[in-house]
Amino acid sequence: METPRRTVLAAGAGGAAALVTGCSKYGDEGGGSTSDRSTPAAPDTGGANEPPKSSAPAGEKLAQTSAIPVGGGKIFDAQKVVVTQPTSGEFKAFSAVCTHQGCLVDKVADGTIDCPCHGSKFSVESAEVVDGPAPRPLPPKQITVSGDSIMLT
Repeated sequence: METPRRTVLAAGAGGAAALVTGCSKYGDEGGGSTSDRSTPAAPDTGGANEPPKSSAPAGEKLAQTSAIPVGGGKIFDAQKVVVTQPTSGEFKAFSAVCTHQGCLVDKVADGTIDCPCHGSKFSVESAEVVDGPAPRPLPPKQITVSGDSIMLT
C-alpha cells in the first residue's frame, strides 16, 4: 500500500517544528535548553595526563584600585569581567557577557553597565537589569582586593 503524499508532508512538518523548538537560542522564552550562564562550564582537562586549563590564572591582577572610578567601573575584555566601585572602597565584579544574547558590554557610565547590541543596562551596584531586553542580571565574579591591587580569583 502506498502512503499518501499529504501524510508524509504533514509528518515531516511536525518533526521539523519539534527540531526548531529544541534549537532555540539562549535567552529565548520558548523551548530549548534552560541553561543558566551563571553555572560554570566543566573545566577543559587538556588531555588525559595534563592538568586542567583555565581562562584566567588564579590571582590574576586586573588593575589598581585607582583605575576604577567611584560610581563607575572598568571592563576587562580579555577576561570578560567588569569591575565596579559603587561607593568609595567597595569593589564588585560581574561577567561582562550580556545575559540577552551574549554580547560583551562596552561601557560603564551614569551608574550602569551598558550592552551595545540591544541596549540592555545593568546596575553598577548589583548588576540587576535596569533596562532590558536582558532577562536576568550579570553573574557575579570573584575578585580580591589586596592593598591597591584588584585580583581575579
